[in-house]
Amino acid sequence: MTPLYLFPGGKPKAVTFSYDDGQIYDEQLVEIFNRYGLKATFNLNSGRDYPEKLKPEHYTRVYAGHEIAAHAEFHAGLERCAPADAMREVWNDRVRLEQFCGYPVTGFAYPCGQYSQEVISTLKSAGFEYARTVENRPTGRYLPDDFMRWHPTCHHRNALECMAPFLDDKAPFLRIFYVWGHSYEFHRNGNWELMEEICRKLSGHTDVWYATNIEICRYIKAIRALVAGAGGGMLYNPTAQTVWFAADGESARDIRCVRPGETVRF
Repeated sequence: MTPLYLFPGGKPKAVTFSYDDGQIYDEQLVEIFNRYGLKATFNLNSGRDYPEKLKPEHYTRVYAGHEIAAHAEFHAGLERCAPADAMREVWNDRVRLEQFCGYPVTGFAYPCGQYSQEVISTLKSAGFEYARTVENRPTGRYLPDDFMRWHPTCHHRNALECMAPFLDDKAPFLRIFYVWGHSYEFHRNGNWELMEEICRKLSGHTDVWYATNIEICRYIKAIRALVAGAGGGMLYNPTAQTVWFAADGESARDIRCVRPGETVRF
């Protein structure tokens, strides 16, 4: 018998957001997310300083309940950097961000979407668990094969047209709706009402887990780390993450979970 894996609480869907550059407009964006019960990841450049840049001393307050991730210290295009310079960009950013947020920063978004295998190797050496691209995947059910090439569903400009198939899909298989962008776009375009509509339509669904990027990354990695019995009907969980699944392998009628260090039969 093959288990059908689910997100926490037995939910088949997850929604997450990823916003770059850490400008002052993030504060208004976070207020919208909080009002609708949504969670997001904010990718920050700790070395940049200009009038619209959110000050580091405000990070803890503004991003409370969300994830702080790295975006290279000075937003350098890492693919064009010498290896030592690329490492300095990502390592210094991680160190400085951790000083403000108080937890390990292991998420990343590629500046300008630029990356290469060498850049990926640098990020792995620096201890990053995932890295987001700007290569949208607007259709189908996408779970990342490689978290160092984590492709989002869409930019927020296309979110309304992309979300209907996701919300209407009743299949029990895991899927993620992943929106990215920059908060300053709403300010420059004068269209904060777009984000209000996106969040209103995505919020409040009982079959959706609302999570940060790192929460989804670690949960899916925990699923992939489970040890199944050779004859089926048995799972051992070697991770620190409780994993949910449907025991009958066909639907979510019999939802169960396997806790850290536990072996279950089904």
